[in-house]
Amino acid sequence: MQQLKKIMLSHGGGGEEMQTLINETIFGIFDNEILRQNNDSAILNLTSGTLAFSTDSFVVSPVEFSGGNIGKLAACGTINDLAMVGAKAKFISCALILEEGLEVATLVRVLQSLKDECDKCGVLVVCGDTKVVPKGACDKIFINTSGVGEFFGAPVRTSGLKSGAKILVSGDVGRHGAVVVAARDELNLSSALKSDCKPLVGVVAALFEAGVRVLAMRDATRGGLSAVLNEWAMASGLTLRVREEAVRVSSEVSGVCELLGFEPFELANEGTFVLAVEAEDAEKAVAVLRRFDANANLIGEVLDVSSDTKFANLSSTKGKVLLETTYGGVRFLETPKGELLPRIC
Repeated sequence: MQQLKKIMLSHGGGGEEMQTLINETIFGIFDNEILRQNNDSAILNLTSGTLAFSTDSFVVSPVEFSGGNIGKLAACGTINDLAMVGAKAKFISCALILEEGLEVATLVRVLQSLKDECDKCGVLVVCGDTKVVPKGACDKIFINTSGVGEFFGAPVRTSGLKSGAKILVSGDVGRHGAVVVAARDELNLSSALKSDCKPLVGVVAALFEAGVRVLAMRDATRGGLSAVLNEWAMASGLTLRVREEAVRVSSEVSGVCELLGFEPFELANEGTFVLAVEAEDAEKAVAVLRRFDANANLIGEVLDVSSDTKFANLSSTKGKVLLETTYGGVRFLETPKGELLPRIC
């Protein structure tokens, strides 16, 4: 049998060529008992009464970058979205949109990376879909993944944020965004920096096992740390205070930002998350986080503006994020605006 080398429109036509692509290439990577049932819907056996469900689409450009590719990104993205509400992913779907002319070797690398991340986390790809579009109608490969997960304990909701809570970040910020923009053809920057793309379910499980009372969690993807903090502040009506010097930024990320005029707090991350915990649990939470990433740190707190003497007369700070700068000043950390970096995830 001739080895498949490139995707053709006939591979999306529902006939023999499509069955060859699915059965020999895609199923050859994701093969498992549920997938082999060959139903349009997977039949799942779950014991939990309350489930978490998430879906996301991935259109990153370029599809392969330092530290990962769109397949790894898709797996980690959905696994992490479930982890951020306190759930462990069990099953995910994988829907592909492929461009005519795509090298099958690229597809295999992408799908193998997706499976590798799922295997690390005990997740099965149980259903999916494949569409092929004419050359130019998409950029090589787009992926949609949806996931179902079971909770470690009580679900984590943003509404749990409250005055006095401590704010932590699980690692240094801006790596993924800096890597992707550096890899763009029009820039072609040379750097040893790698994306932080990785699954977060292990560190989240460790927080629960340690008895850390987590009030809110969010992975800092598009819009980065700034987007998460401002979303929390606006949703809760509370004031968040963050110390700039406590947020770790690598020298490589700082260099890319200085060169291109970006703000590291606004760059995307794909393996770094922000969490708020009860004040009494902050030290315990930092210790757990640093088992997974030495750059994890306590970066701030949720203020009670009415009782904080430094900001007692600043009622206008409610629903805002205050950044204490390395120079001793205080400014608002604004919500990211404008296009920023398109096709980042």
